[in-house]
Amino acid sequence: QQRLAGLEGRLCRLRSDGDSDDPFLMQASAILENLKQLSEDGGENGTFSNLLQLYAQAVLDVTYFEENQLVDEDFLEVSSLQKVEELIHVLSEPETLIEESGENDPLAVLGVELLECLYWRRGALLYMFCHTVKGRKEWLMNKMETFKKFLSEGVNYLVKMLGFRCSVNLNEELVYQDADTARLLHEGIFSDTHLLAMMYSGEMCYWGLSYFGKGKPPLESTESGSNSEQHCSPHPETLDFRDMGEKMLQKYVAVCEGPLRAHEWNTRNARLILDYFKQLST
Repeated sequence: QQRLAGLEGRLCRLRSDGDSDDPFLMQASAILENLKQLSEDGGENGTFSNLLQLYAQAVLDVTYFEENQLVDEDFLEVSSLQKVEELIHVLSEPETLIEESGENDPLAVLGVELLECLYWRRGALLYMFCHTVKGRKEWLMNKMETFKKFLSEGVNYLVKMLGFRCSVNLNEELVYQDADTARLLHEGIFSDTHLLAMMYSGEMCYWGLSYFGKGKPPLESTESGSNSEQHCSPHPETLDFRDMGEKMLQKYVAVCEGPLRAHEWNTRNARLILDYFKQLST
């Protein structure tokens, strides 16, 4: 109930600022009304899984509106860092609720599409933020640890998002339209978003190596004043930027120039980054 009230308050503030007709905020409002009703009435539709799925969808709608504001404002230097940390926190709340309930399988509670979306949105947000701030020299000088941490966390969110469907065994008796479709599904690529996640994670690995060399930066921030640590890290491992970036971009190029060759996905930048990785290993 506390989280629900917090999300409602967030939504009310956004709508009172003059954006009451935004379709995403209107949809979030309708979902929250439905969620409150189900919470009070119970019944067969008021299961923990159903309630969490509605809550997660409302979170996605509200934060999507806020993310668009950040992008439209080109991530204002004075306030965007705090806002990004805040949105990562909100987007992490569905999983936090699942963990607090004693459930240990978010995939079973939320379903693959919602869980993928929650990870994609966090990874893509950190990608967009890092893409913007890497051009601000003064900001980088003061926030290098934050930048490094966000790169690592963004890659980890996207890589984990790409892994949710890989463990799903495809029905061997299912007849696919062609070999290319079968290969895409085997690689866990079900949408353009999966391809973008590969490219985004590869680019962030490139930025990480460009700024921090060949080392494996820790995910935990050493910079004081950051309140995003507990919400931003999907898992505590260190990240090898070169190894992970190479894996992601090799798969991206293979798929784009293979099964998706007729769709004209651009692989030029991916190949340039792969050449850079190759030079580092020689």
